Amino acid sequence: MPHLLIVDDDAAIRETLAEIGRDSGFSVALAASIKDAMIQLERQAPDLVLTDVRLPEGSGMDIFKNAAAASAEVVVMTGHGTVDNAVQALRLGATDYLVKPICMERLNDILTRIAAGAGGDLAGQPFEEPGRFGKMYGASERMRDLYRQLGRVAPTNVTTLVIGESGTGKELAAHAIHELSPRRQRPFIAVNCGAISPNLIESEMFGHERGSFTGADRQHKGYFERADGGTLFLDEVTEMPLDLQVKLLRVLETGQFMRVGTNREIACDIRIVAATNRNPEQAVREGKLREDLYYRLSVFPVELPPLRERGDDILLLARRFLATQNQESGTSKDFSPAALQRLQQYEWPGNVRELKNFVRRAFIMADGNVLEADMLAPQVSPSGASATGGRVSVPVGETLAEVDRRLILATLERCNGVKKQTAAMLGISPKTLYNRLEEYAAAGYVLPGEPGARPPRR
Repeated sequence: MPHLLIVDDDAAIRETLAEIGRDSGFSVALAASIKDAMIQLERQAPDLVLTDVRLPEGSGMDIFKNAAAASAEVVVMTGHGTVDNAVQALRLGATDYLVKPICMERLNDILTRIAAGAGGDLAGQPFEEPGRFGKMYGASERMRDLYRQLGRVAPTNVTTLVIGESGTGKELAAHAIHELSPRRQRPFIAVNCGAISPNLIESEMFGHERGSFTGADRQHKGYFERADGGTLFLDEVTEMPLDLQVKLLRVLETGQFMRVGTNREIACDIRIVAATNRNPEQAVREGKLREDLYYRLSVFPVELPPLRERGDDILLLARRFLATQNQESGTSKDFSPAALQRLQQYEWPGNVRELKNFVRRAFIMADGNVLEADMLAPQVSPSGASATGGRVSVPVGETLAEVDRRLILATLERCNGVKKQTAAMLGISPKTLYNRLEEYAAAGYVLPGEPGARPPRR
């Protein structure tokens, strides 16, 4: 089981993150200060450290002084006013940073990636069995064809481009390629190209020398150097700046790169697996992806099918997610026939990730042992503008911010203004919900459950 250390002086944040970590398959240790963190680091070396920047008796940056943290991935958490500190943490060796209020989707992506790298809940099991391929689940013809493609390309050293909508499991496919390759004993490093500041991405990719820029007080090894001998997964590669795409192309062609601040070339032996949720050919036409890099990356393109095209895999996955919830809670809840029908009828624009979140929310909301249809996915209409019976509909072209507002306020209304229950149903932390509600109140919206409340505009 992968191990997570959470360092934050806010008890509510620690407990919320701990619950999410345990739900993702981690053992969890908590620390309220640097001193407590050092004690926990000595007790058990973590796979992942989530640390606040501002802490009693020190800074989250002090974590990097501990040897146990050197082998772990460190993700710093920061408020909007301390992003500069997060940038400094990246230079010290942090792999990512999260701005408070924390985006649950980004956090879940990080936890999923770390759990996959640590073996997760499949340690000791065969890599493939009926309905499963590594950490990918599905028995549909589309998925069996995908498994065959991954199995063929994995033993080679061919650069692979994984194409698929958000939530389809692109990183799991990349990890399967790594696990079936001769490089499986070497590092698998995943990089979200869209999550790194454009000012830091070259340094993070290729590393930098001490003194190469302000704040570079020591030599830093980049992702290419750290992945030597293994696999480097470049997620959302179309979000990489064009000038860096040129340098990436050169590395792919020569097998060499240069750290920022030096002209000395360093040889690297890595396999590149890239991914995008865009149509890559359209990204080329829009100037988001260099054409020469596209052809170099797509030596062997692999397309992941959206969940709506996977037939009975929807029910297979839903039952698996529910079984996990039952196992963790010691319950025996099940779907009603109407709920199963609803699951198959919904389009699932967020794919497997959305299905997992909906099952979790329905599990929480179910009073008895049956998950009813109205607890599950809302029927999203392209032209409707109403919300009744637990359904929220939005018109095509609506902004994501407005969609979020409608869903949050409608869920709050359904939960009779109980914020903790609303946060659980939405799959977000209570603090994130409170921050959103403060924004809506400041904008003049009357919140459900408060004096003078009226149903939110839909």
